[in-house]
Amino acid sequence: MSELDSPYSFHIVPPAHPIPTLAEDALQGLFDKPRSLPPKYFYDTRGSQLFDQICDTQEYYPTRIEAALLQHYAQGIIDLVRPQHILEFGSGTSRKTRHLLDASHGTQEPVCYWPFDICSTLLHDVARDLLREYPGLGVRAQCGDFTAGIDHLPQPPDRCLYLFLGGTIGNFDHQQALMFLSEVAAHMQPGDALLLGADRVKDHRVLHDAYNDSQGLTAAFNLNLLSVLNEELGAEFDPTLFNHHAHYNEAQQQIEMHLIPRTEHSVYFNHLEQSLNLGTDETILTEISRKFRPDDLRQLIEEAGLSQEAHFQPENGWFSLVLARKSKEWHL
Repeated sequence: MSELDSPYSFHIVPPAHPIPTLAEDALQGLFDKPRSLPPKYFYDTRGSQLFDQICDTQEYYPTRIEAALLQHYAQGIIDLVRPQHILEFGSGTSRKTRHLLDASHGTQEPVCYWPFDICSTLLHDVARDLLREYPGLGVRAQCGDFTAGIDHLPQPPDRCLYLFLGGTIGNFDHQQALMFLSEVAAHMQPGDALLLGADRVKDHRVLHDAYNDSQGLTAAFNLNLLSVLNEELGAEFDPTLFNHHAHYNEAQQQIEMHLIPRTEHSVYFNHLEQSLNLGTDETILTEISRKFRPDDLRQLIEEAGLSQEAHFQPENGWFSLVLARKSKEWHL
């Protein structure tokens, strides 16, 4: 049986350009000032579990609102694009994607789902569940780090709806976001479309509460990064010596999440054979989450070589789903 005949296939996507290891990111980001680490290291097993719990809190609105938008508009989006393939960057558990799969399942054309994620175990588990839930569905799992470029990502042979949901575009600075969206645009064929989820600028108190939930889950999620460093690099962090801090930087239109040392102390990295000396004024930036206005999104999309075809938002304007196509092909 060929890959195309099988309901499930698994493909490793090699990086298109070198990506730093955790050790390299730690040496460059932690041992130089200002101190920082990329947010992708949050997602070990415990970090992923904590994030799933965060998504269910009352304060963390993005997941809930985006899911509601997808549920409401999924059929219209599928009818407009008529995809034969759905490819999702950072697919995770594909929980919200099921709204689009539900809408596709009722059409005459069978759809093939391409989840793209860095975790092979998660991809296998999600594929098993989806194949059971959706008879006739094909799953073409793509395992890799899409931030390392998508030159080696196979191209779906027919019309494809690309997904980048969850507001993850906000974790990139402007240049990173532009580079990624430009790569996606270059990968798209006539008739393809991109559905992009992005969080919006809103009341500062709403933003603050979303990243400082009353259950302390976001704090635990942030502090868990220290446990990742202990496990992977033999570091000797004591998480009780740090505070979680998240605030909204109005000038940059972004949430900034930090770890702040409670006392001046040193942390030894066994695998690096180096000590990190931390003062109470030396915070570690662990994540940015940019917030957008509608004009910001349109400008970013157009700069990447795409044209906005539709914009879906709730009445309160707290979140956006933008459907875009290549500039010369969006009318197809």
